[in-house]
Amino acid sequence: MLDDDTEMFPIAGLAAVFEAADPPRASHMVFWSPDGEAPAQAGTVGVTVAVPRDGAVTTTEVPALRVPLVRAVPALLRADPVTDGVEDAVDGRADDQAHPAARFWGRALRAALGFVAEGRIRPTVTAGDLDAWRVGPLGPTHAEYLRQLVAAMPPEARAIPSSDPVDGASEPADPVLPNAGALLRAFLDAVADVLPRERTDGPPFAAAQAYHVPELRDWAENLAAEDEVQISLRVDLGRGPGGSEQADFHAVLQVHSRVEAGVVAEAADVWRGTAPGMPAASREPVLVLLRRAAAVWPPLEELLRGAVPDRLTLSDGEVADLAGVAGERLARRGVAVHWPRELARDLTSTAEVGDHEPAANLPSLLGGERLFAVNWRLALGGRRLTPTELDQLAEARRPLVRLRDQWVVVPPEFARRAREPEAKRITAGEALAAALSGSARVDGETVEAVGIGALRELRDRIADPEAARTPHEQPTGLGATLRDYQLRGLRWLNQLTSLGLGGCLADDMGLGKTITLIALHLHRQNTTTAGREATPGVESGTAGGTTAGPTLVVCPASLLTNWEREIHRFAPGVAVHRFHGPQRTLRDVTDGFVLTTYPTMRLDAERLAEVSWSLVVTDEAQHVKNAKSAAARELRRIPGQARVALTGTPVENNLSELWAILDWAVPGLLGSQNAFRQQWASAVEGGDQELARRFAHLVRPFLLRRRKTDAGIAPELPPKTETSHPVALSDEQAGLYEAAVRESMERIAESSGMARRGEIMRLLTSLKQICNHPAQYLKEDTPVLPGRSGKVELLDELLDTINAEGGAVLVFTQYVAMGRLLERHLAARGTASQLLHGGLSVAERDTMVRRFSESPEGAAPVFLLSLKAAGTGLNLTRADHVVHFDRWWNPAVEAQATDRAHRIGQTRPVQVHRLVTEGTVEDRIAAMLETKRDLAEAVLGSGEAGLSELSDADLADLVNLRR
Repeated sequence: MLDDDTEMFPIAGLAAVFEAADPPRASHMVFWSPDGEAPAQAGTVGVTVAVPRDGAVTTTEVPALRVPLVRAVPALLRADPVTDGVEDAVDGRADDQAHPAARFWGRALRAALGFVAEGRIRPTVTAGDLDAWRVGPLGPTHAEYLRQLVAAMPPEARAIPSSDPVDGASEPADPVLPNAGALLRAFLDAVADVLPRERTDGPPFAAAQAYHVPELRDWAENLAAEDEVQISLRVDLGRGPGGSEQADFHAVLQVHSRVEAGVVAEAADVWRGTAPGMPAASREPVLVLLRRAAAVWPPLEELLRGAVPDRLTLSDGEVADLAGVAGERLARRGVAVHWPRELARDLTSTAEVGDHEPAANLPSLLGGERLFAVNWRLALGGRRLTPTELDQLAEARRPLVRLRDQWVVVPPEFARRAREPEAKRITAGEALAAALSGSARVDGETVEAVGIGALRELRDRIADPEAARTPHEQPTGLGATLRDYQLRGLRWLNQLTSLGLGGCLADDMGLGKTITLIALHLHRQNTTTAGREATPGVESGTAGGTTAGPTLVVCPASLLTNWEREIHRFAPGVAVHRFHGPQRTLRDVTDGFVLTTYPTMRLDAERLAEVSWSLVVTDEAQHVKNAKSAAARELRRIPGQARVALTGTPVENNLSELWAILDWAVPGLLGSQNAFRQQWASAVEGGDQELARRFAHLVRPFLLRRRKTDAGIAPELPPKTETSHPVALSDEQAGLYEAAVRESMERIAESSGMARRGEIMRLLTSLKQICNHPAQYLKEDTPVLPGRSGKVELLDELLDTINAEGGAVLVFTQYVAMGRLLERHLAARGTASQLLHGGLSVAERDTMVRRFSESPEGAAPVFLLSLKAAGTGLNLTRADHVVHFDRWWNPAVEAQATDRAHRIGQTRPVQVHRLVTEGTVEDRIAAMLETKRDLAEAVLGSGEAGLSELSDADLADLVNLRR
């Protein structure tokens, strides 16, 4: 509501006094001269002021300047330019020209601005039922600060006489000054009511106009009560006759001050006015909080019916309820329950999963349809209950039991668990998940869990991926030397696969996942050969010999040749068979590698399932991140001794993608997709730190993630420099952009549901294409390309520089049509280029990659690539520049594309260029991806689809052109 053009006016020598109003934002500051001189301003008014003189308060009328608070802010800030701390409010150091009263309100203004900046403001409803903001909540430090301010208030700062009656009289007998503390608090609230209002019209609490909102009073009082006091229940234990056979309980209402740290009193003392540090004004907030607590635990309504809400006698059922579900509900409402020290409440239950017998063969532990028992382990003070104590617990008729010479509160679920120690039976995947995460789902509730026996042994063995110790050296037959981190990855994969488990190797692109998998295949072959009697005269790993079995690799079509070359290079002599094309066959496949594509696998999953695979591998496993896709469903039909997923981005958008990958690699570990969303994904994505920690323990053994930037991973990689280049729209682009926004927003405003989402996605696509080039958006058959696109002009400049330096560049676009336009444009300029996209055959793609990588002399220095078809898997280290012509709006996808050049084998620094059109939706999204503000989280969480849920106003703010 503050305006940068707020009028400045001189107040030198003038005292200042605050004049409150309803609503607070309508308050005024009155500037007057104690010498009786009129302020040097037009528009003065007569004001009656009261000042103490010779022990009495006298009134007089003086000329004064009466200014709305919002206009007075700059003047008050000038009156108190010092910001060195609280002591300056007391010693009065400030502008020599300013009156002490003006300096005081300037310092009070700074305090108010500080509270607002910290977010210490709350909505309220005024005495006149109007919407307003107030300062709060304030802690002990803030309260002490305000007490010092009150003590430093000059009498001239509160010189307008109070109109409040004194001692019950209808009128004040003599003029009095208003209460300093109350006046200061009213000023703080007035400042808080001014600042959040940015518009002259709008909804309550946002607009300058006043709204009559009596229906919001209860809501506002609840907020206010939480700022002033807090309540709790103290459970007292009363002895019956004999002192040990019976015990009675009482719940005592306690009140805690949120202003004075450590001040707590019984509600009865607050009502009597005998609670030190607790003013009688605390009663109403206590009743508000008590009503809220009674809404979640009805027995508290009894306290509301009495004249004093002091104590409640508890029945056995209420004690049990308070010790269980009711106590948890009250705690969530901020009402703690304090139990007596002589009452033991450390009765704990843990779900034990498995049996106490060690497994003779760990690899067989999770095989078949075996079910694992979940049994309850009950303990008191950390010591397990004996069978006799369990019987005593199970037979208890009251929620209070005498165990080990002390009273123990026994919630109903504990007694039930004592009677029925076996909770359920769960699958092998669920059992392993419970042992790793330390939690299990029982009867819809997440409970503490531990694995025992063989499960615990398995958990200890796989819990730390980096702790695997075998193999000690790289396998025989590998034609390369593994780096240390690659050898650690091999050990981890070998440990999992030797146990019949799978995993996801999620190293950054370019760190050597392919060679690590080849080494794993060789190690499994060598281990099998060493453990069996080989066929005489036949080498290990060849047809007819003793082998672990063949490895199936499913990958994008663009990577078939890369896999074949890497296997021939690093494992010479190992058979490689392509299962691809019209003449594909699996005849005589008994060992080596079989390579196929995702589309072929989807069509021939039944034939592939007939082979006894040693390993089934998915490369670029994010291709099956949608578990409901046909490819993902068919992939699950292909059995293998173990499954390994390779990907640089296990999570591109949300945790459901990780579920799809790991549920294939380790079936059953994360439960069904719905159960996973309920138990893990929703809470982890929502910021639940404890569940995030448990989830990390669960997936860590099966997900190995290393980045290029990690210490010791790839120190020889050259540096990478990333630059965003802002470019201006051409006049034609700007006109098309504004027209597209105007027409689409009209349609969006008139649509809803799926139709609205579709309109938004069409708008975003149109704007991206306009930002690229008008010819792409207009779908011109014979386009004129130069001079119409800021991006194309900047690309020309970049390519001229890169070519002059003898460099090579990858240019990524998400639109094949734009790639073709660029290819045509570059040809007209005499710049050689080639375009790789999803419509090319595998042979054509291989030829392009080989031409760019292996024949740099005279080969096209510009490689245009479709982001979707070429953003993963390819090794294009000839390039030392990467240009993202348009943005995918997902940093993970762009990073993968950049890694085509910035990977092991690159010897030159890599420069990454992002082209962003100024003032457009691209510009706003780019800024949000950098700062990760709230809206950016929506984009990062669900891609462009997240934008389809924006309101019309937010969407317009995002897409409108800002020239």
